[in-house]
Amino acid sequence: MNESAGLLTQFVLELGRVTLRGAEIARSFVLRLGRMSLFAGEVLRSLFTQQPRLREVLRQLHFIGVKSQSVVVITGAFAGMVLCVQSFLQFEKMGVGSMALPVVSVGMASELGPVLAGLMVAGRIGAAIAAELGTMRVSEQIDALRTMATHPVDHLVVPRFLAAIIAMPLLTSMVVAMGIVAAYIVGTMLYNMDGAYALKQVKDITGPIDLWLGMVKSLFFGMIISIIGCYRGLNCGLGAEGVGRATNQAVVESCIVILISNFFLTLVLRKTFMLMGWWI
Repeated sequence: MNESAGLLTQFVLELGRVTLRGAEIARSFVLRLGRMSLFAGEVLRSLFTQQPRLREVLRQLHFIGVKSQSVVVITGAFAGMVLCVQSFLQFEKMGVGSMALPVVSVGMASELGPVLAGLMVAGRIGAAIAAELGTMRVSEQIDALRTMATHPVDHLVVPRFLAAIIAMPLLTSMVVAMGIVAAYIVGTMLYNMDGAYALKQVKDITGPIDLWLGMVKSLFFGMIISIIGCYRGLNCGLGAEGVGRATNQAVVESCIVILISNFFLTLVLRKTFMLMGWWI
């Protein structure tokens, strides 16, 4: 009896610890989400009230957009290839192998294109932004800007934010185009797909809503990557360890938020486009 009472007491204590730990994690998440939302609001306010530095925007656009082309081109090409192979093998069982290319075009334009571009850019640019701003914070350059009456958001964050939302739709377009072209090459050369029929089906099945979905999503993903990267960089801990942790958090959080927001953006945007009179 005493042993059973002791086990029950231990179980209740352990359950209490787990509950407290869960509440602490939830509280920390809500606070972090609130701080990041306030930071995003500050960025948007600065965007509409302050004149962005055009030279810095162009420099960041080159760093974010031009230097990311090779990564997104390779990613889009091989994603289109493997999607074409898997789709063709399944459709060929029903005698409609050429329908694999329209599946690739719709999937790349509305879902895979913006998500893959977002994940690749988050891994490359999100980490770079967090590391750069984190190093500036550790070396007290951020404090130096404040002493000169220069707001770090106006001076550092807004150019990166603008460059990200400009570059992401362009990078997404490259992913989509390379995915479709690579899928066409694989389908026609390896599986003797009827190229003319496949292209006709792409034209008939891929609608404007699929392209607009990808472009609008890429805008949101650019905002997510730049805001999370800048927030983590400006609020990193001291020392090399703090910069490394901030870089890791920026990449992980950006990728998770992109994957989660993609689902809700798909639901909301499709419903919005349908209400606007666009037919899927």
